[in-house]
Amino acid sequence: MNDANRVFLVEDDLNFGAILKSYLELNDYEVTWVDDGKVAVETFLKGKFDICVLDVMLPNVDGFSIAREIRHLQPGIPLIFLTAKTLKEDVLEGFKLGADDYITKPFDSEVLLYKMKAILKRHGQIGKKEEQREFRIGKYSFDAFLRIISLGSETRKISPKEAELLKMLCQNMNEVVPRDLALKTIWGDDNYFTTRSMDVFITKLRKYLNQDPDVEIENIHGTGYRLLVKSSL
Repeated sequence: MNDANRVFLVEDDLNFGAILKSYLELNDYEVTWVDDGKVAVETFLKGKFDICVLDVMLPNVDGFSIAREIRHLQPGIPLIFLTAKTLKEDVLEGFKLGADDYITKPFDSEVLLYKMKAILKRHGQIGKKEEQREFRIGKYSFDAFLRIISLGSETRKISPKEAELLKMLCQNMNEVVPRDLALKTIWGDDNYFTTRSMDVFITKLRKYLNQDPDVEIENIHGTGYRLLVKSSL
C-alpha cells in the first residue's frame, strides 16, 4: 500500500461510506474516511492526501465549507464533490471552489474510479503505468507515442485523437471506459457534437483492428466502450 494514492473521504451515510471505502481499498487506494463534517479539517491536517472526495450535505459542517479550508491548507489538491442535489447553484458553487468533478448520487462506483484516475493523472499523481507507450492488442501492436498500429509488416498511422482514445481503451483493456470520462479527458467536453465525434472515431478504430477476430470494441449501452481482447482473458 506504500505506493497507493491516498484518498480523504468525507461521507456521513455510514452504509454508503463503508462500502465506498472498501471498494476504493480493493482498487489499491489508501482511504481515510470521516463521517462528520465537524472533524473533517482536523483529520485532514493529521494526514497526507492525494485527492479528496467530499459529500456536500453533511452534519454540522457542509462539504463546501470543508473544501474552502482544505483549499487554504493545500491549494493544489484535487477535489471531487458527491451530492444528491442537482441544483445549478450548487454545481456552480462546487466548481467555483476549484472542484475537479461533481458527481450526483446515485452513481456507478466504477465511474468514480475512472474519474479519480483521470484527475490524478492530470495532477501528476499516477505513475509509470499511465506512461506506457507500447501496447499489445491481440495480433496488433500499438505505439501510442508514434501513433502507429502494426500488424506484421503492415503499419497505419492514426490521428492524435484516435491515438488518445485507443490508448485509453488499451490502458483499461477488457474493462469499461465511461463515455463521459473519455469525452472530458480527450475532447474537454461531453456535449452532443463531441459525443457524435467520438462515435465516428470508435467506428474508425474498429475498422483498423478488424483483421483480428479476437479483438472487439464493444458498445456498453448507456455507459461507454470496452476494448475486448479474447486472447488476454
